[in-house]
Amino acid sequence: MIIDSSALLAILLGEPEAQRFTTAMTAAESRRMSVASYLEVALKVDRIAKAGADPILDVSIDRLRIELVPVSIVQGHAARDAFNRYGYSHPAKLNFGDCLTYALATTTGEPLLFKGNDFGLTDLELVSVED
Repeated sequence: MIIDSSALLAILLGEPEAQRFTTAMTAAESRRMSVASYLEVALKVDRIAKAGADPILDVSIDRLRIELVPVSIVQGHAARDAFNRYGYSHPAKLNFGDCLTYALATTTGEPLLFKGNDFGLTDLELVSVED
């Protein structure tokens, strides 16, 4: 499974979907996140903490056994293609980070766990999280 920043943030911030996302992650055979998504989550968590680097993110990544995946050249090309197909001129309106997540999901062939509606408007295989 590929994990978007939105799903991990929902867990870290205790949002209503947190338990469902945690259950989906722990049930998955593999859990991967782009280093770009890690940075996106880290900046948000550190801004909320207001005290610099908050260890909760790295502790959670270790606890959930999420593998951080570096961005490759192949993913860079896939992200560019994603933006051309699903960027701001498309109803999905994928942004920079979204396109890198999309690229990781497409290059690995793994389903995506996310919060929101944006990725549902793409051709990705998605993880179903029941209410």
